[in-house]
Amino acid sequence: MADAGAMEMAVEAAAFARERRAGRPPRSRMALYLLLGFSAGLPFYMFNATLLFRLTRHGVDIVTVGFFAWVALLPAFKFAWAPLLDRYAVPGFARFWGRRRGWIMLAQLGIAASLGAMAATASDRSLPLTALFATLLAFWTTTLEVAADAWRIELAPTAAAQGPLVAANLWGYRSAMVAASGGAIWLSTLGGGDSWGLAYAAIAVIAFLPFPILAAMPPTGEGGGRGVALATGLAASGTALLASGGIAAAIGWAGLRLAVAAGVSAKTNVTIPVLVLALAPFAALAALLPAIRRLAADAPARRSAAIGPYVDLFWSYGFQTLPVLAFVSIYRMGDVMALTLSHPLFNALGYAPAAVGVADSWVTIPASMAGVALGGWLGARAPLGRTLAVGAAMSAVSNWAFAWLARAPVGEPALYGAMAVDQFGHGFAGAVFVIYLSLLVNPRFPGAQYAFLSGFAFLLPRLLAGASGAMAQRWGYDGFFALTGAMSLAAVLLLPVAIRARPRADA
Repeated sequence: MADAGAMEMAVEAAAFARERRAGRPPRSRMALYLLLGFSAGLPFYMFNATLLFRLTRHGVDIVTVGFFAWVALLPAFKFAWAPLLDRYAVPGFARFWGRRRGWIMLAQLGIAASLGAMAATASDRSLPLTALFATLLAFWTTTLEVAADAWRIELAPTAAAQGPLVAANLWGYRSAMVAASGGAIWLSTLGGGDSWGLAYAAIAVIAFLPFPILAAMPPTGEGGGRGVALATGLAASGTALLASGGIAAAIGWAGLRLAVAAGVSAKTNVTIPVLVLALAPFAALAALLPAIRRLAADAPARRSAAIGPYVDLFWSYGFQTLPVLAFVSIYRMGDVMALTLSHPLFNALGYAPAAVGVADSWVTIPASMAGVALGGWLGARAPLGRTLAVGAAMSAVSNWAFAWLARAPVGEPALYGAMAVDQFGHGFAGAVFVIYLSLLVNPRFPGAQYAFLSGFAFLLPRLLAGASGAMAQRWGYDGFFALTGAMSLAAVLLLPVAIRARPRADA
């Protein structure tokens, strides 16, 4: 299957190269990544900002809402299962549509099923059930991203080639993300009552729409009958969905029992223990860095299916890895923190759900797409270091817009203005950042290494996001967003070192 996957990637990459040599924009690839971005972006807000808004509307206290932000920590650990996507294939789907597309189709089934379960439990009477289905939604959304990111890096190994694909992918991702949020909030207001079940069910249906489009595509794997491949893939997917649900439920049940036994409650400060546990695997690799640097080029640790991609990253960049990881860990700080408490801020200020729905759709979609377009264009043509610096400044201003909103007189123009600034700035920074991370990875391990770097990029922000409710309670929303904007701007201090990082010559 590895040889078949390599052949599949070679064919795709050759077609992509021919398009570029012919002077034509890679329209087919851009359309594909617009679709994949839409597929991944659609469910993202549904386990993040929209869910937090839903919980606040149901009277859940702000500290507990902050704990739910830790569901978004799961993507930070996608490196734990990313090597599986490089090593194994989904039966049926992969044989006909290829390994990468097979995983994407399985992930879409998981996304639709998880959203359906969240619709069925939309009353939030059982917060453990809400947390379980939100975690499953985060898992399958992240799995889709891992497969799509690996495919993109294999198809486009240079900054010039990455620019159009990244822009198309983020157009789909961010527009679907904010449209789903605005659409879900608007649907929740229908009938004059609490219609969150309808909102999540509608997003589940829309999230499933790309599946038949992918299933109708011509074969890219070893061929065989489309009907047999589809039936086999659906059977394998059903088994995978049941297994993932059972494993998540068992882990969640055990975690809750341990938390209760330890006396953890909504009033307990668990930020430091969670921080220590989450950083442990990364700290272990950093501690082993001197030994990793001394490994031979053909050392077994570098060839291991489980840890090889991550050992290779530290082996290739050496001590440069540390400032690179520090840079990526704070660059997107503002984006994550703004996402966590922006909607609770709107609720606290008294904005109606209908106004928030308009802000999340008609205002933010064009602003986000404009930011992504400019970021992708400059990232492919201008010096990357300068563009990253501009992105950090824009991310800071985006958060400061919410600090201003917290003190401004309540009015829809103020809300729409703050949201437009936020989405434009974070769209620009996001596009440039994806290009930067994509150029750091070894083409031998595109899925796993990109998963590691992009996961670590959001680890510290999402850890802090779990304590965001307590922070806002202490300093107020204006103080909270002023601080997180300053954190984003601090990335510029590490940029001169991070942008010069190069892999060793014998890598």
